Amino acid sequence: MINTNAFDYINVLDKAADASWLRNEAISNNISNATTPYYKRQDVAFESELKKALGYNRYQSMDSKVHNVKTSRLRPQVYTDYANYSYRLDGNNVDIENENVMLAENQLKYQGLMASIIHEFQNLDTVMK
Repeated sequence: MINTNAFDYINVLDKAADASWLRNEAISNNISNATTPYYKRQDVAFESELKKALGYNRYQSMDSKVHNVKTSRLRPQVYTDYANYSYRLDGNNVDIENENVMLAENQLKYQGLMASIIHEFQNLDTVMK
């Protein structure tokens, strides 16, 4: 079998796209529960895990950093945001305007990730021709 790192970027982008999809579901859930008493908004923690996985060595190339990422350890975590205090009488801490902005931002991020994955496969296709 050939030992290659051709799929390193694709694997990391795939994990990031999964996290973005999960965040989209969390934000949609927040929006749908904007009027539910005592509901606490949810979000997804992924970017900080990816930053740790890539490491902080500035003398290492990005290719090397991505190659060393253990994708099995990259898991997006859904968490409940208790730190975002509620100023509403019903105890709900969802700000619908903020959630809509975060949804639009996340959709753009997801589209960018998907475009990057497609581009990586096009690069592989070009190399194989």
